[in-house]
Amino acid sequence: MPGASYLVDTNILLRLVQSDSPEYGTVRQCMDRLWTQGAELYYTSQNLAEFWNVCTRPADRNGFGFSVAETDERAVLIESNFSFAADSEATHQEWRKIVVAAGVSGIQVHDARIVAVMHVHGIANLLTLNAKDFRRFSDITVLSPDDVLASFS
Repeated sequence: MPGASYLVDTNILLRLVQSDSPEYGTVRQCMDRLWTQGAELYYTSQNLAEFWNVCTRPADRNGFGFSVAETDERAVLIESNFSFAADSEATHQEWRKIVVAAGVSGIQVHDARIVAVMHVHGIANLLTLNAKDFRRFSDITVLSPDDVLASFS
């Protein structure tokens, strides 16, 4: 997997700033391993918007309760350590094709958008804690942090 490309799902980005999460250690170790191996790691505008949503949402509403300034500091770290896979008309057209062909509805439209960005930017792998959400998309490789760590053993 050295030099491979990965789109990093929002749940991974969130665990990187949540050191008390049970997944933090595994996610951190996975990311450090990928960076060391020279993997190209990407985020999207959608990822950062979802990240911002959770970080600024009050803790009593299943968020982190960070201030805008605290969230901005963390967002800047993402922007400086990951490559940006920008949306475009091509992304929109690919997303439309995917949602119709795969019969995507409801909340899964967001997952299809991530896959569309991957297609347009030639990103082969998705790193996520929710692999089951992406099973219908057989043309990408969906990996958990444990999968990545096992591949380096």
